[in-house]
Amino acid sequence: MNPEKEKWILLIVLTLIWGSSFILIKKGLEHFDPYQVGALRVLIAGVLLSPLAIIHRKKFPQKRIKWLVLAAFSGNFIPMFLFPIAETQISSSVAGIINSMMPIFVIIVGGLFWKSATTGRQILGVSISFSGACLLMLGSQGETGIKFFPILLLLIATFLYAISMTTVKAKLNDISSQELSGFVFFYVLFLPSLLALISTGFFGEFKGTSSEFLGLGYVSLLSIFGTGLAMLLNYRLLKISSPLFASTVTLLMPIVAVLWGVLDGERLTAIQFTGGLIIIGGLIFLRSKPIKQ
Repeated sequence: MNPEKEKWILLIVLTLIWGSSFILIKKGLEHFDPYQVGALRVLIAGVLLSPLAIIHRKKFPQKRIKWLVLAAFSGNFIPMFLFPIAETQISSSVAGIINSMMPIFVIIVGGLFWKSATTGRQILGVSISFSGACLLMLGSQGETGIKFFPILLLLIATFLYAISMTTVKAKLNDISSQELSGFVFFYVLFLPSLLALISTGFFGEFKGTSSEFLGLGYVSLLSIFGTGLAMLLNYRLLKISSPLFASTVTLLMPIVAVLWGVLDGERLTAIQFTGGLIIIGGLIFLRSKPIKQ
């Protein structure tokens, strides 16, 4: 497939998957505490991707282990706990808008640490889409107030995502997406996530009730699609595009989150609709001229 076409297809698919993650986190939190949701999410992904890690074990990049560990913990471990913790206090709309700041962090981190070049057109396109994401939040219903601490947690998580994406592009880009996903979730994160889950008392508290299995189902969907499959696709997207382009998925995710809200009985407001159009407009602006790789 043509790389230009492939990266836009991957962007859309990731938008649908990750945009649905907020509601799955919310549903998971109805049955487990945020630490259990985070640990289960990473652990299940590790089990799912273990065959890839075992098959490609001889290709494990031992000389670049520090970069692998940095990318794994900053992109696939710490944020998995920060998001559920934050969503116990704020709505998914605010979580979505903070997550939409990732392209801005990618520009900052890439410029400071990896000397990545960013054009004025890219910055303008990201700014247009980000303003649309802000409108989506303003038009969301049911938010009673913005709390500092959970927003700080989300800012940290988003910044860590940016560190992970730029690290993968700069230091691990020659590793295939299948190999990289397997190494990250099985060899690096499986044991830490298992220890984290044990420390929450999950195995002693789990009684096998229908409610617990329902919650486990939500978290499993979140892990299989929103973590395991999504990271496979994301690593592939990073390989054929730039970290900035890959991070623009976070600008589209709030649209999917709002649509889930509509399906759940919420009303689509004119402000939300306008915000969605502006987000798409910003990305079209980026698309109108080839992005510098």
